[in-house]
Amino acid sequence: MARKKISLIGGGQIGGVLAQLIAQKQLGDVVLFDIVEDMPQGKTLDIGEAARVVGFDVRVKGTNSYKDIAGSDLIIITAGLPRKPGMSRDDLLTTNAKIMKSVAEGVKENAPNAIVIIISNPLDAMVTLFKKITGFPANRVLGQAGVLDSSRFATFIAWELDVSAKDVNAMVLGGHGDTMVPLVRYANVNGIPAMEMLERKYKDKTKAEEVMKAMVERTKMAGGEVVKLLKTGSAFYSPAASAVAMAQSILLDEKRLLPACAYLSGEFGVNGYYVGVPAVLGANGVERVVELSLNEEEQTALNKSINAVKKLVEDMDRLGF
Repeated sequence: MARKKISLIGGGQIGGVLAQLIAQKQLGDVVLFDIVEDMPQGKTLDIGEAARVVGFDVRVKGTNSYKDIAGSDLIIITAGLPRKPGMSRDDLLTTNAKIMKSVAEGVKENAPNAIVIIISNPLDAMVTLFKKITGFPANRVLGQAGVLDSSRFATFIAWELDVSAKDVNAMVLGGHGDTMVPLVRYANVNGIPAMEMLERKYKDKTKAEEVMKAMVERTKMAGGEVVKLLKTGSAFYSPAASAVAMAQSILLDEKRLLPACAYLSGEFGVNGYYVGVPAVLGANGVERVVELSLNEEEQTALNKSINAVKKLVEDMDRLGF
């Protein structure tokens, strides 16, 4: 059986880690595209030369030509400028919209049947723009944000409770920005509510609530925390690993329920916008969006996040994209 073909648009930090992880998992042959001459060729040569050591047989190729992405089953887009200290995701809008327009045209012309996962920021706007330019069906265009945000939230809970992160389930909804909505009520450690475990640890409900509130805020600002520490770039390993989890679910038809930036057609009371929601990912991309019951506080927070996404899209329209 022929191997799947996975093309990565953007050969920066995330693109390089994506190529490495996909090769190690042997999900398919990899093409790494970037406009910088020789750079993707150098990265993929380096990764490919580890094949014997790591134990993979897939091919890894670097290119500066969109023609080499032809026939891709899956495309992951990271192209765009990373955030710098003091820069919000929204500050990136104009610059990265120009880049995304060019990328979308290249993908539409050369790989019209691919499923596309977008990581580029500001995420919700970039996914919207890509779909608008390509006209691809909504199920074949999605964004990676919720898997990463949820992993961050789960990891912080695991560290606080001194339990394995593998046993923590947490879900973050909404736009990929400061208004994202970590769902405290649904966070659990193998079914035991995280808040219940926090209350047992501190024997004080108020203290437990304060600790959880701090973790929620850290989750919302987690990307900025990494940017501040790195000083010259933004997170790259965790976003890449999160996108690979989505890619694996699609390529292997695992039908995992993962938070993804998906197109809504009435779900959660939203029509015609891309928002982070729980979605089943399989061979057809976004196979369905799963609605869950929200209380008044959660729904209010989600509505605020949705409004932030709508404003971002309006700003993009105003700028002529």
